[in-house]
Amino acid sequence: MSFHLPSRFSVHRKREKELGVPELIAIALGGMVGGGIFTVLGLSVSLIGVFTPVAIVLGGAMAALAAYSYIKLGVYYKDEGATYSFYKRTYPASPFAASLIGWWVVFGYISTLALYAYTFASYAISGFAFGDSATVRKLVAGAVILAFTLINVWSVKGMGRVEDFMVYSKLIILVVISFTLINNGNATLASLRVETGDVSMLSIMIVAAVTFVAYEGFQLVINAVNEMDEPERNIPRAIYAAIFLAILIYVAIAAGPILAIPFTDIVRNKEYALAAGADNVLGHWGTDLVILGALLATSSAISGTVFGASRQMAVIAADGYLPAFLARRRGTIPVYAICAMACFAFVLILAGSLQVILEFGSVTFLLISLLMAVANHRIRERTGSSGLLTVLAVLGLAAGTGLIGYYEIRNQPEQLIFILTIYLLLTAGAWLYSRINRARQSPGPHEV
Repeated sequence: MSFHLPSRFSVHRKREKELGVPELIAIALGGMVGGGIFTVLGLSVSLIGVFTPVAIVLGGAMAALAAYSYIKLGVYYKDEGATYSFYKRTYPASPFAASLIGWWVVFGYISTLALYAYTFASYAISGFAFGDSATVRKLVAGAVILAFTLINVWSVKGMGRVEDFMVYSKLIILVVISFTLINNGNATLASLRVETGDVSMLSIMIVAAVTFVAYEGFQLVINAVNEMDEPERNIPRAIYAAIFLAILIYVAIAAGPILAIPFTDIVRNKEYALAAGADNVLGHWGTDLVILGALLATSSAISGTVFGASRQMAVIAADGYLPAFLARRRGTIPVYAICAMACFAFVLILAGSLQVILEFGSVTFLLISLLMAVANHRIRERTGSSGLLTVLAVLGLAAGTGLIGYYEIRNQPEQLIFILTIYLLLTAGAWLYSRINRARQSPGPHEV
């Protein structure tokens, strides 16, 4: 991600202590282990069944390829602005490049905000008679976005402790849930393989590409570059370790329900797959624990996204690549940017299903990571990057983006049209503001 360090880690600033590798790993895991895995799980099982953990590992490998360029650019520029700043500084003569990456980054965060809110709502109402109502789910998603919008606008000061509680509680609960389900699982891998049927490697790779959104968040480490010792050593250590740990956590989260809950239950209730069937396996307390873990995970992700991405939006607006009013702040709080993010996220929830929001988020962060890989390849001699690894990163991320596009064309072309329409609008907006910004910076006839 490319926004400022969330408030849950502000305690380190107050104590004026340098962030070590353990703290940096916690920052990255706090950003990654959010609502994404809860959403990805149900969709993955519906497409590739028992091979879901394989796709999760491949998605993590794709994230590691993306991380290579972020790390090299982060160490070279040492700029807490991360994604947006890297691209702007790599292509200083191209206002359109800076504008485009700014628009894509902001709307990538808006899509993840919508994804987390939708997943929160799915789990929050899963135990009620209206749990399958898409309308109720969207209204609850809007309500939770509104709640965290108000908190960020009026009470940011108290969010640090709340965020700490949510981040560490969710990790403990997720581990407990996963290993309890694995312990209570009666199915064997052989029987699940038969139940899954024939699955092509292409299908597994498509799901791996969709899974990529569950790994976005490792970039948070770079936002803390001014508060860490030895960034040349600690940035790569923290990011690669966090991605490795996230893979282990995600595989455990996937293995539990796959071994313990019938596929039919997971697929039928894919919006809240972990809770589906948990009552029969673990009892009522187990279901409640699953729901609590999901609500904590999505809440912390919503809060962190609203806090950080709104500030990134304000920075981009201040540079002239978004409407100027979005840069206005009340004290340090970018009120207009926070409200704009909330409104756009709710519109996306109303307009699309869970799957289209998930796929839009995955494509967006794959594209952004691809652009980072291209930027790193361009200045690879300055960043000390391997030519082979930068090419592999470009090809791997381009392939991931293409795989999602291929799946959409074959299976849901109307969703692809929806996604492409959003990108056309974003690109048009970025081009317009790059022209406006260039005109502002060009000297007038009496200034030459």
